[in-house]
Amino acid sequence: MTTTAGRESRAALTLGALGVVYGDIGTSPLYTMKEVFRPEHRLPLDAPHLIGAVSVILWGLMFIVTLKYVILILRADNRGEGGIMALTALAAAAAGSTARRRLALLLVGVVGAALFYGDSIITPAISVLSAVEGLEVATPAFKPYVLPISLGVLVGLFAVQRFGTGLVGRLFGPLIALWFLALGAAGLVQIRQQPAILAALNPWHAIGFLQEQGWAAFTILGAIVLAFTGAEALYADLGHFGRRPIQIAWVGLVLPALALNYMGQGALLLRSPEALENPFYHLLSADLLLPAVVLATTATVIASQAVITGAYSLTQQAIQLGLPPRMQMLYTSARERGQIYLPLVNWLLLGAVVLAVVAFGSSSALASAYGIAVTITMFTTTLLTYFVVRHAWRYPLPIALGATGVFLVADLVLVVACALKFLAGGWFPLVLGLVLFTVMTSWRRGRELLRGSIVHRDPELASFLQALPAADLRRAKRTAIYPVGSPETVPQALLHNLKHNQVLHDHNVILTVVFGDEPWVPEADRVSVHAIGPGFWRVQVTYGFKDKPDIPRALLLCAAADLHINLFETSYFLSRETVIPTRRPGMALWRERLFAFMARNATSIADFLRLPSNCVIELGTRVRI
Repeated sequence: MTTTAGRESRAALTLGALGVVYGDIGTSPLYTMKEVFRPEHRLPLDAPHLIGAVSVILWGLMFIVTLKYVILILRADNRGEGGIMALTALAAAAAGSTARRRLALLLVGVVGAALFYGDSIITPAISVLSAVEGLEVATPAFKPYVLPISLGVLVGLFAVQRFGTGLVGRLFGPLIALWFLALGAAGLVQIRQQPAILAALNPWHAIGFLQEQGWAAFTILGAIVLAFTGAEALYADLGHFGRRPIQIAWVGLVLPALALNYMGQGALLLRSPEALENPFYHLLSADLLLPAVVLATTATVIASQAVITGAYSLTQQAIQLGLPPRMQMLYTSARERGQIYLPLVNWLLLGAVVLAVVAFGSSSALASAYGIAVTITMFTTTLLTYFVVRHAWRYPLPIALGATGVFLVADLVLVVACALKFLAGGWFPLVLGLVLFTVMTSWRRGRELLRGSIVHRDPELASFLQALPAADLRRAKRTAIYPVGSPETVPQALLHNLKHNQVLHDHNVILTVVFGDEPWVPEADRVSVHAIGPGFWRVQVTYGFKDKPDIPRALLLCAAADLHINLFETSYFLSRETVIPTRRPGMALWRERLFAFMARNATSIADFLRLPSNCVIELGTRVRI
């Protein structure tokens, strides 16, 4: 019974992985071959070049996706979780022997995370546009409606995010499975008519093709890389499905279907070079075109959904690692803690996606912007993986370099290839990434300066507690919780309470909330309690970067350390700092003003920590940084 149940569970996870993990890379055949042979590349549509280009795509899928991601990087899990933030935390914890090295690794991760948002913008835009452009193949009369239909699909997709993805998620797997079966079948029909394309399975054709092109190979690789976009999703969704289901889905269906479809498009172009206008849709007969457009649009919506929810998850992890400001976070499922919705992220993404669709106007134009952000993210992933292999897994230096060095070189080649498209649109995701990198680093540095200013200004807690018994103060028969960033100094809220109310509570808890480098922290390790004086305790609550903070629930765990807190007789005193930018050393003035703006508009810490609103007292203070 257990074995059968385990098999059924793995089968369900494998089917789910098809929908969520492989939607992005599964829609790449819609536009990749057309971009490889676009007129500017001056590639002849003859047998040697078609076979060579298809061979590069096939062996790129084998090398970059299969060897790098499916075999190597899926092993670099942070207690079962994947993604650039999880990998950053793992690498920093393993290799961060000094504060400088930890900071450097964190900055590498921030670069990868910032550029991931570029992927979250361009993937929906190019995927939906390329699918709807199939209407032009059915009849040119549809051409004026491609852009409005695409925008309608995208606006509808973002508009339904607030309802959650639970229902849609159950449909992802079967629909994408149907999509991959259709990809393979359409390609197989063409291969049977032109079996010469099977020569692309020989890697020597790929090597010969790249050697023949010389320096021009970089330009062509900038288009071929479109076949590999979406590979990051394999690792990002590791925590949702596990390593084995993702690997089984890739080897069992996704890789064969993609290989058959790319070879099928090559076979079609061998017979009919005029099909280059849209080789994907020309694989099909006229009576199948409209159903194919519907299926392709559905697949691209699913692929877009995957990167959108990935952006939500990445933002949640980044917030809890202290990178961007706190923002409103809604949980759309009572059962699945990973299903979240961030309104601000959702509408900013929609605005950027609409801007990209309107500004570029076609999938071919967007293809020029696609790739550079993805390849830099791939490079940062490989770089962080080296530190995991070397320091977390403790492999000897030659093995660590051998396992990751060849992939670093390949990633760097792809980055250079995509960088050649900078002026043609590649600047777009880089500018977005630069803005987000500036926001995240300014927030993190601003928080450090704010904490430093508070520590420098506020009295030391230990000496304060020693002098406290001499003070003649009234006692309130309640518990006061003081959330602070620095547990070594007296909370401003406590000082205000003493100064203005001249009262001290019977029980006073100096509360520090810490987010660790692991995704989940077990409840047994959630709290640590230390008595620091008569009526005073220091409590540290530790969460993982994917945990959902809930301070009232965590406080109940203090009973195990003989600190019994009655939540109905508890008040939470918060210090709300108003940041005053100055020209002091620390950060440029414009960055301090940016930090002050973000601090004013960040979601309340009370909401973030799930404090009961009727028990919260906020006391303001002005802090110069």
